[in-house]
Amino acid sequence: MRWLVTGAAGQLGTDVTAVLKMYGEDVVACDRGMLDISDPESVQSVLDKAGPDIVINCAAYTKVDDAESDEDTAFCVNADGPDLVSRWCYETSARMVHVSTDYVFDGTATEPYAEDAPVAPRSAYGRSKAAGERAVLTSGAHAWVVRTAWVYGAEGANFVKTMARLARSHDTVSVVEDQIGSPTWSLHLARGLVALAASDARPGIYHCTNDGEASWFVFTRAIFAEMGLDPARVEPTTSDAFPRPAPRPAYSVLSHQKWDAAGLPTMAHWRDALHEAFIAVGEDLTG
Repeated sequence: MRWLVTGAAGQLGTDVTAVLKMYGEDVVACDRGMLDISDPESVQSVLDKAGPDIVINCAAYTKVDDAESDEDTAFCVNADGPDLVSRWCYETSARMVHVSTDYVFDGTATEPYAEDAPVAPRSAYGRSKAAGERAVLTSGAHAWVVRTAWVYGAEGANFVKTMARLARSHDTVSVVEDQIGSPTWSLHLARGLVALAASDARPGIYHCTNDGEASWFVFTRAIFAEMGLDPARVEPTTSDAFPRPAPRPAYSVLSHQKWDAAGLPTMAHWRDALHEAFIAVGEDLTG
């Protein structure tokens, strides 16, 4: 089979490409300069030329706060783009894995969100990603929508890198303890996406994050511990102390029920994954 990865220069796309190459697969890695998924001509010409059997769409507009004042661009990339790619996959009988987010939910739950829970995005970013999900699921393509959350990795900007930078410049760091989610290492997520695409799991919505849950405060204390620093330097605060243009889900833990039922690889606990990430790519996470 031939695989094509969109957004291949990004945090997740880099790891998906690396996993496929490690497995000896035939992979076409497309960064934005090679493939603009919001451009119909680019999608048609690049995909026609590459002729993939499986497309993993890692391309996305992820500037959550900027999307509040630039919703059109967010929709262009996160909704129109997946629509174009999924339609091409339908017409050519290619498989597609599309990556989505916990931001499609309102964050008011008190237990992990099931795959069929109603979406109710509160931000422009979340609305654009929910629209992308609908486009892929109604395209007729053999497609999986995979929601994930709190992703960090060796490439690009992410929360772990931000906390590592602050640890070097501040004696103490205040981090919110009233937002709960599942920190997810991009390499583990990448392996999961590849396994799903190669499986006989039924098309539809799946959730893939590292197991367990934590607040950003607890997550940051674990980051400090991995860096050999005193976790007590991390102090708890609330979301009200850090107002942002886009509202954040207070609770965005995702259920893995369908993932587990399909016999897909078990995802490690987030704390174990963080430890493994620091061993494997710690220098890239801490600069």
